[in-house]
Amino acid sequence: MGRVTQMTQRTPKVTVRRNRTLALVSALVKGVVAAGLGLGSLTVLVMVVWISSPYPDSGPGGALRAAAGVWLLAHGAGLVRPDTLSGVPAPVGMVPLLLVLGPVWLAHRAARDAAESQEEPREGVHEGARDGSAGPSRAGAFCAVTAGYLLVVAGAAAYARGGPLYADPDTLAFPVALVVAGAAAAGVWTAAGRPFGPAPSWSPLAVQEAVARTLFRRRAEAAFRSAAAGLTVLLGGGALLVAVALGRNAGATQDAFLGLAGDWSGRIAVLLLAAALVPNAALWGAAYGLGPGFSLGTGATATPLGLDGTPALPRFPLLAAVPNQGPGALPNWAALAVPVAAALAVAWFAVRRAAPADAPRARAWSPRETVLVTLLAALACGAGTALLTAVAGGPIGSGALSAFGPVWWLTGPAALVWTAVIGVPAALLMRLWRLRTPGWAWRRDVTEADEAPPAEVDVEEEGEGEEEGDDAGRPRRWWAPWRGRRAAGEDGEAGPGGPASPAASSVPSPGPAPEAASGFEPYDFLPTDPWHEKGGPWHGKETREARWASLKQGSGGLMADFPAERTADRAGPTDRADRADPVPDRRAADPDGPGATP
Repeated sequence: MGRVTQMTQRTPKVTVRRNRTLALVSALVKGVVAAGLGLGSLTVLVMVVWISSPYPDSGPGGALRAAAGVWLLAHGAGLVRPDTLSGVPAPVGMVPLLLVLGPVWLAHRAARDAAESQEEPREGVHEGARDGSAGPSRAGAFCAVTAGYLLVVAGAAAYARGGPLYADPDTLAFPVALVVAGAAAAGVWTAAGRPFGPAPSWSPLAVQEAVARTLFRRRAEAAFRSAAAGLTVLLGGGALLVAVALGRNAGATQDAFLGLAGDWSGRIAVLLLAAALVPNAALWGAAYGLGPGFSLGTGATATPLGLDGTPALPRFPLLAAVPNQGPGALPNWAALAVPVAAALAVAWFAVRRAAPADAPRARAWSPRETVLVTLLAALACGAGTALLTAVAGGPIGSGALSAFGPVWWLTGPAALVWTAVIGVPAALLMRLWRLRTPGWAWRRDVTEADEAPPAEVDVEEEGEGEEEGDDAGRPRRWWAPWRGRRAAGEDGEAGPGGPASPAASSVPSPGPAPEAASGFEPYDFLPTDPWHEKGGPWHGKETREARWASLKQGSGGLMADFPAERTADRAGPTDRADRADPVPDRRAADPDGPGATP
């Protein structure tokens, strides 16, 4: 019986392999569930609109295939509309950016949960596998979630074939697979704590050394935050331009909205489509303010200079914001304030890190560092603008409608130029303004000798500020300037409450102390002169008894009632100094004792 038990018992290696396989299967299922949730929610919305329509064009099968095609369009896939008046299939490549948020968030969440679950110890796992080796690695979780999600993508693309909108097979690999993989990679990175790992081994040695430095990482983080702020201001400014234009053309907007559908279900569908295209319209407004503008077909371009050519505009409410034909007027030129505001936002967020308001001058960046970080932020802002405008437009038909929206390879460089040309000088001026002496009274209280070393030090620079501390080994602080003057006060002048020496009194005072000039008065330290140490009022018998009575009263009767006098074995150095030795010279009292002189 023991031999049978020995043969059938699972070894730890088999258990670890089995748990790792189950974890990979669980990650694969999470990817499938994430894709199914996105597809199911969009299908429910499409089916509600189809059921409420009084005159549906097709049956439930056509509505389900259309929902699958729209879901693929939310991932960036190009759709094909075969039912046209000319008989030529028309491409549909404009992606409603609001629909992208759902699938991207679901893929991100599934990958994050799969990567986090592999680090949790499970019951029944061998002790050597409790550190996470029993679960899939982060790369395994990423691959499993991505594979499960793409399985549903392939099934939806196959099911949409033959419907009113089906996906172009060439766009399934790029950009659909790239979008899913990017969202899953971001989820795994979030589960790992968003680390900023070392540069790859194939990169140059100078790049690897720069990335390994703490200062480089913090400067890069500040640059990307500034770029995100500039990109946000661009989108907000573009949305404001679109809102103002729609308000000025409210009549045309209403006519286009009511003319597309006569029943309330059709109007709800048009309203939902317009809401999904609001981020696209904001990017169009940002491209218009940057200068390159956007294309309204193959033969027309709208810029602040004017609308040239004959636009091919379909009837849609958001397109009522397009400017009229002819040269641009003063309201059109006012759109240039959008990139100016974005450049100022980039400069402001860069200077907030370059010259913090709660740090002395020593913590401020140099002008060269400020310029480099602002330029990096401008480059990131231009790259982000180019990426977003590339997906904000696209063909919505054949012929004249094959080019519709902003041109990314013109809009991205325009954003880079605006933010660099205006942002760099603005960052330098803001830095000088934040470091001005009259503006910040607290900066005058700190001298160069008293300023603390910067908190954002490099790995090699740690420990350099240890020699600049006070006499007790503590580093000096900008908010405690008196610490650096304690040693000087002991040599030439006493503390706040002690008498000054003759040498100190003979030297004329150069002026009021920096503390008095700024209105800051540090608290007085306890005096340390010998008179107080050897039985003064602080160490007298009456004072000790008064302190003991106060402590006893505050304790509520918990303290014992014994005199506040220390015994000889527990007395401190001060008490020993207060007592007089009854035998001044022990050798004189006992001449025959040890140590006596023969």
